[in-house]
Amino acid sequence: MNAYILSVILGIVEGLTEFLPVSSTAHLRITEALLHIPLADPFWKMYTIVIQLGAILALLLFFLLRIVRYFRTFPQGERGDKTWLTHPISLTLIAFVCTAVPAKLLTKKIGENLENMTVIALALLIGGIIMWAVDFWASRREPSTTHVEDMSLPQAIWIGLCQVLSAVVPGTSRSMSTIAAGQIAGMDRPAALEFSFLLSIPTMIAATGYSLLKAVHPSAKDIAAQGAEALTPLVMGPERWIVLIIGMAVSFVVAYVVVAWFLSWVRTRGFGIFAAYRIIIGAVILYWLHAHPGVLL
Repeated sequence: MNAYILSVILGIVEGLTEFLPVSSTAHLRITEALLHIPLADPFWKMYTIVIQLGAILALLLFFLLRIVRYFRTFPQGERGDKTWLTHPISLTLIAFVCTAVPAKLLTKKIGENLENMTVIALALLIGGIIMWAVDFWASRREPSTTHVEDMSLPQAIWIGLCQVLSAVVPGTSRSMSTIAAGQIAGMDRPAALEFSFLLSIPTMIAATGYSLLKAVHPSAKDIAAQGAEALTPLVMGPERWIVLIIGMAVSFVVAYVVVAWFLSWVRTRGFGIFAAYRIIIGAVILYWLHAHPGVLL
């Protein structure tokens, strides 16, 4: 298939799934396998990382006014009842640190499962069941937090720690882990979703930047660990740059529309449809892997 068309398809998949609680990592891996894209190719590895920048930019643009207002009111907050430790900016950064430190310590474990389709399928299936159960349970309780501005420090730490799970187990979904963690901590659906979006900004920037740095300039330790594959040079010609830019542009546009739609949907409906989707797609992949042993997908 033409590389430009492949890039449009992957950009749509990335934009559609990056912020929905269905795992963009899982859907990109599945799509790449269905389209027979060589997952070991250095360019496509780097491509899969970089097109996330389009989705990140879309999120920054969508929340730009809110973020500017947070910075302008730091640290006292809009109501004047916050401190440098309880302001939404501080809580977002604290939650990010609670994710980043354990994730860095578990880097080797993260790399082991990144392309394991069985792990991805199980994570989709089990994550869907957990998501449905948490949303069902939370919908029958009175939430203690209905606005991000009312969040507490323990809530932020808890959500940040739960986000580690999505880094260690591909297919879990960063959105699913943080939204479910927020609901368990007493937040209502819109507040949990909005903090999930805010937390994803530093998380995605750091994760994408770190992964891109490792892909372009692998360390001696990475080369020794990955062998000949890591020695394959990443060559970027004009066509590959165009393919990369197309993927980023498409993911930017699609992600912006998805964020707006998702916020509107959650305010009036729950996460049940996404939980059901995860369970179905996870079960289908597991069946496929069982029926076609030795075939990636």
